[in-house]
Amino acid sequence: MLLGAGGIYIALGDWHEALLLVSLGSASVFITVVQEVRSERVLDALRDLTSPRVLVVRDGTQQRIAGKDVVRGDWIVLGEGDRVAADALVRSENSLEADESLLTGESVPVRKSAVETYPEPQSPGGDESPFLYAGSLIVRGQGMAEVTATGARSEIGRIGVALENIQSEAPHLARQTARLVKVLALVGVGTSAIFVVLHGLIRGGWMTAFLGGIALSMALLPEEFPLVLAVFLVMGAWRITRAGVLTRRAAAIESLGSATVLCTDKTGTLTENRMTVTEIQTDAGGMIDVRSSDPSSLDGTVTRIIHVGRYACQPDPFDPMEKAFHEISRHEQGQEKPLSVDLVRDYPFGDEVLAMANVWKLENGRLLVASKGAPEAVMELSHLGSDARAAWRRKVDEMAARGLRVLAVAEALHEEEKPLPEAQSGFSFTFLGLVGLTDPLRANVRDAIAECKTAGIRVVMITGDYPLTAQAIAREAGIRAEKVLTGADLEDTSGLPLSDRVKDIDVFARIRPAQKLEIVQALQSNGDVVAMTGDGVNDAPALKAAQIGIAMGQRGSDVAREASAIVLLNDDFSSIVKTIRLGRRIYDNLHKAMGFILAAHVPIAGLAIIPLFSGLPLILLPAHIAFLEIVVDPICSIAFEAEPEEADLMVRPPRDSYRPLFSGSLMLWSGVQGGIVLIALCLVLFMGTWRGMAEETLRSLVFVTLMLGDVVLVLVNRSFDTSPFRALVRPNPVLWGVLAFDAVLLTLILSFSPTRNLFRLGSVTLRDVGICIFVSLIALLIMEFMKRFWQASLKN
Repeated sequence: MLLGAGGIYIALGDWHEALLLVSLGSASVFITVVQEVRSERVLDALRDLTSPRVLVVRDGTQQRIAGKDVVRGDWIVLGEGDRVAADALVRSENSLEADESLLTGESVPVRKSAVETYPEPQSPGGDESPFLYAGSLIVRGQGMAEVTATGARSEIGRIGVALENIQSEAPHLARQTARLVKVLALVGVGTSAIFVVLHGLIRGGWMTAFLGGIALSMALLPEEFPLVLAVFLVMGAWRITRAGVLTRRAAAIESLGSATVLCTDKTGTLTENRMTVTEIQTDAGGMIDVRSSDPSSLDGTVTRIIHVGRYACQPDPFDPMEKAFHEISRHEQGQEKPLSVDLVRDYPFGDEVLAMANVWKLENGRLLVASKGAPEAVMELSHLGSDARAAWRRKVDEMAARGLRVLAVAEALHEEEKPLPEAQSGFSFTFLGLVGLTDPLRANVRDAIAECKTAGIRVVMITGDYPLTAQAIAREAGIRAEKVLTGADLEDTSGLPLSDRVKDIDVFARIRPAQKLEIVQALQSNGDVVAMTGDGVNDAPALKAAQIGIAMGQRGSDVAREASAIVLLNDDFSSIVKTIRLGRRIYDNLHKAMGFILAAHVPIAGLAIIPLFSGLPLILLPAHIAFLEIVVDPICSIAFEAEPEEADLMVRPPRDSYRPLFSGSLMLWSGVQGGIVLIALCLVLFMGTWRGMAEETLRSLVFVTLMLGDVVLVLVNRSFDTSPFRALVRPNPVLWGVLAFDAVLLTLILSFSPTRNLFRLGSVTLRDVGICIFVSLIALLIMEFMKRFWQASLKN
């Protein structure tokens, strides 16, 4: 339209006006082309692009190759710290244990056993399985395995294939904005055509009629909407990044304010994905909570259990539970310094005895034998009587009910000159007590979940762990845990459909990766807007299916980060609440900005139509409208982007995701505001006509009043709760910058003859400007009085 108007001015011989319109049109195209800048460079810094190296046996010799070069049938050699490069079957092993948390979500390692046959495939997780899976980590022992699957045929590869079949949801706001622009464009073109015909027939001057028609079309078409939407989403992504969160898809920013369910993994998301010693049970002293105990207050039995437990571990362990023993021992070292000992022999964890032992040489020449393992196994090694075993079993059950992983610790002394027995059972062990380990909650998790509840967001925990452990962690975090739904329950299709069963369940335990996706989809079928957090490869399908997929940036896998819409750069669970708060604020302010733009178009359209019925010359020419809509209105809209949040932002229920941005109440309220500004403009216009002002001077007064009207609309729409006078004390430096920009711009245009001539404006006196300000203040007071009747509908 600007280029068309420029063509008309060229036909009229007005090259200055044509050049101005073509310049504004080019600026509009340039601004529209510049879209949201993605933040993929941050993700690039997070990715580990190096392929793991693997030791394979080929042609009878061992050679180290890149993991991507491994093929089916290769034999791979594995040791502590190795990353498994492909799915494989264990053919030989020595105390082999693997961390499969990348696939299962659980940080506790699982034992592996060797087979000679090709058994039926099994899912990751569970002890004594002969299967190894690509992406898992060897934390104990050594072994050899035959590669059975690589690439898309591996367990991790099948998750990648599933991701390709999940479609991400398109942004609602972009669709709503495009639909509204199309409707208004059709209305604008139709109205403009009628205007041109009527103007030409009634008043003659078809060139003037065409210019008026173009001006009316531009007034009715809110071309700022796509630009303002893009600016809000880009600035919103930037603000969210400052909170330690990377936004990968703009649709997530739109959905944050309407999230009703937050599905979270347990391990690595609610918890720190590291085992910690939390309780110690002794026969005499009962239960000791070592997390809240001062090292100086621990008695000799407790410190003995800590040190013996550490000596039952590898000196430089990979196993997370053994790392926990080393950590608690270092914490307690200020009370009792470690002994100077040398490792003589180790008895590995095996199928026959679910315990391990290390033999250490003490300074006095005797041998200390430290053992830890499954409570039943250690009780058997210690030859406890039936009554003692029953008492300890009750303690084991109590600790397990609190979600603890329980190990028993025992010690024995052996004379150096005597030969060491072939098995652990040859020692005379003394049972010392029980050690409870847990994966601790992340800091601020409880507060974050409490704030979610206040904001009307239901928090659901989905984990592969056991039900008792899941319930204990859920209660500690503040999640409702009266009922638990397990993976086996989900497979039972004889009862209610899954969409009905998930309505009142907040804890899901023993869940397989495919079932996480089923749970998310069941919640969505109930109308919930689902935010899903996770860090493992097993979380990726559910992350992509959810409206808001949230991955952990530091601990999270590449697959999870790629599938998500949002990445927590600092792995802080509380950042999720900050992100939801920012998402609600962004939508609130976008709602205000769109209302402002709609209101700003009403007086512009009115001024384009008035000359047809009043006999006055065209007040606003295409150049004026282009200047207002391309420069002034978008810059004013930026002030809304920086607007502080409303006081009740996080106590409101989530926004209905299907509620249109341009609700009937918003459009009607915008029409009322624009109508008031239009009345103020008409007063100025007819006052100037009555005083016999020249056309250029009259146009200047209207232009000044129109820019002041924009300022009034900005102040009124800053908040639906507070008055513009009270809103002036709300911190928003951008607003003051925008107001100063408008003032300087208006002064420059009116003060210099070249700019006045370019816009066909005349000079005005301070008295006339004072009248414009007075009329604008009256309009402000009227809008403020009427706003109170619209507050409830605008917020709801």
